[in-house]
Amino acid sequence: MPLTHTVGSITVTALVDGAGPFFQPRAEAFPDATAEQWREADRRDPETVTPDGRWWLPFRAFALRTGDGPVTLVDAGIGPADALAASWAPVPGRLPAELAAAGIDPADVRTVVLTHLHTDHVGWAGPLFPNADHLLQRAELAALELFHPELPARLLGPLRAAGQLRVVDGDTTLTPGVRVLSTPGHTPGHQSVLVQDGENRLLVTGDLLVHTLQLIDPTLRYAHEENPSQARASRETLLKTLPPLTLATPHLGNPFTALPSPHPVDHEVRGGVDLH
Repeated sequence: MPLTHTVGSITVTALVDGAGPFFQPRAEAFPDATAEQWREADRRDPETVTPDGRWWLPFRAFALRTGDGPVTLVDAGIGPADALAASWAPVPGRLPAELAAAGIDPADVRTVVLTHLHTDHVGWAGPLFPNADHLLQRAELAALELFHPELPARLLGPLRAAGQLRVVDGDTTLTPGVRVLSTPGHTPGHQSVLVQDGENRLLVTGDLLVHTLQLIDPTLRYAHEENPSQARASRETLLKTLPPLTLATPHLGNPFTALPSPHPVDHEVRGGVDLH
């Protein structure tokens, strides 16, 4: 059964579409990370490093649901065998089976929040969810030249034609307790999803952070961020202001990571969150 986390009356379910090695050496993905930071990251998150030192990634989506009500899905995984991510990701994904295991009918998904338009986050978007609006930031659509050239024809055009593309500007409330937050930097219109019930908070991060290194030191740049300084600002702001909260992440070994409050300083490795 997929792992879950509860925030008030909302159940958040982690859905693993697949897992596989990153397409380049991990030291190239995080060129500023120190040997000490790598050692600490591997200690804290051993599931994301292979015996030969490669970066091993899970690819997750997250389903938000109150009772047996309508579902909000955050991201849509790597997709089927012919998905746009097929050139580098371990397709075909298994999201349909994961949804079934979680007791979710795709017809009950009413909103698909696409955190951004990288191919490992949009793979099952569209026909699998016939009753769902697909939500994107306007800034993301304005930057289509940065993404896969087939996106307009394969995904965005059909969504527009079906009336299933919903475009928003900045922070947006979806349902009671669920809010989209603009978190640009990884891509121009990257967005994350905050689930909150009083002081109980969970942030579905998208690629606001992609590796435990960025919890150890949130200032570390990732080589595939479009705007590293903006990504750093988005990441630091939320990690400093939202705790205590749980992070729901697509690529860390554990889908749910608890962050304490107040935001402490990591004394073992400079400038990060203490996850002990």
